[in-house]
Amino acid sequence: MANRASSRRRIGVLVLALWALLFGASARGQATARPIVYVAPLRGEIDNGLAPYVQRAVREADQAGAAALVLPIDTLGGRVDAALVIRDALLDARVPTVAFVDPRAISAGALIALAAEDIAMAKGATIGAAAPVVAGPQGQTEPAGEKATSFVRKEFRATAEARGRPPALFEAMVDSDVEIPDVVAKGKLLTLTTEEALALGAASYRADSLDEILAKRGLSGAEIRTLAPNWAESLVRFSTSPLVSSLLLGFGLMGLFVEIRTPGFGVPGIVGLVCLALFFWSHAILALVGWEELALVGGGIALLLLEIFVIPGFGLAGILGVAAILAGLGMSFVGPGVTAEGAVRAATEVALALAIMLGGAALLLRFLPRLPFGRRLVLETGHPERALPFPASPLDAILPGDLGKAASPLRPSGVAEITGARVNALSEGEYIPAGTPLEVLRVERSYVVVRRVGEKETGE
Repeated sequence: MANRASSRRRIGVLVLALWALLFGASARGQATARPIVYVAPLRGEIDNGLAPYVQRAVREADQAGAAALVLPIDTLGGRVDAALVIRDALLDARVPTVAFVDPRAISAGALIALAAEDIAMAKGATIGAAAPVVAGPQGQTEPAGEKATSFVRKEFRATAEARGRPPALFEAMVDSDVEIPDVVAKGKLLTLTTEEALALGAASYRADSLDEILAKRGLSGAEIRTLAPNWAESLVRFSTSPLVSSLLLGFGLMGLFVEIRTPGFGVPGIVGLVCLALFFWSHAILALVGWEELALVGGGIALLLLEIFVIPGFGLAGILGVAAILAGLGMSFVGPGVTAEGAVRAATEVALALAIMLGGAALLLRFLPRLPFGRRLVLETGHPERALPFPASPLDAILPGDLGKAASPLRPSGVAEITGARVNALSEGEYIPAGTPLEVLRVERSYVVVRRVGEKETGE
């Protein structure tokens, strides 16, 4: 019994020693592991294509347990709806976020910087001037309406409150009616330099490089993982630009229209479906297209098909179908915080797409059958003369009212020369000598009915 107890004690001591050895190695490994810092640069125009890129950066940094996500920013602004999507992603991030303004975060870029946990600004950097604008009729920018300004102003205020920064400072960047004594006068938009932002509490600290940011956060020597947009995000950024979106939509509708007008299913239909799929896929990624837009477009198409194949004429179903399609397509071009100006811009892009569809379809249906490869894609509406099952007749070129003369006496039948062709002719019962001027009354299958020129149809 004593030997058995001694053996148990030795086994227990060995297990404890092994556990201590493994635990110590794990602790040493954790102590020596370097922290991870993700870097996702935001440079150039803020457009819809940047939103999925930033969302992916936040998601990967969270999953990797990163110590920080740094966003170097250099932009003069861009789309407000894209900035709002990025703003929401940064506010919801579990990983600490740092906006590194080098050298400027203007307009939509200021909102993105404001949404980060820390704002680091390089020497000579600027932040602000975020008043919303719209494109004017000549391509110039004009101030947006009161509704858009109020919306963006409150988004800045809410974001500043969430991050514990002075709300009035950031409201003054959006609305020139905001006055802050000794900072900005009424009627002027606020833009802050690095030193001004630090003095007023709008920025967290100054840093001239990524290494300085890491040092201030105690992350010197961290593993740096720099992200760049992948091919899908680059494709989304390209396909959601205003011009490309209108082209995709226009070519998609044009392909389906041509396919409806021709038998079978071929290249125009495939091209149309690919363009429409790319349009809706890219806009769905940006949360611009949801079930509502797809339901409107699908319901509109169903109503049009019902009008074409079931209900004769064009009535209420056709009108509702067209309205539903236009509404769904228009909603696909706008994002959160849509204003009257944004609705007008969306309507313009939809109108451009429809113009591309109608013009392109007309050209394709007119000229494509004349091309060698086009004859295999579109059925021609006519037949060449050699393909007719019967020979052409001179009567085909004669119309009521045409003039001619009697080539032989008409008793009442005979031969007449009309528009240079000799055809069988029949008078209305009277005798007409050869050489008498004639007028065609009507054209029958194998002859024409004529009368003397100048006589009434009832005869004299």
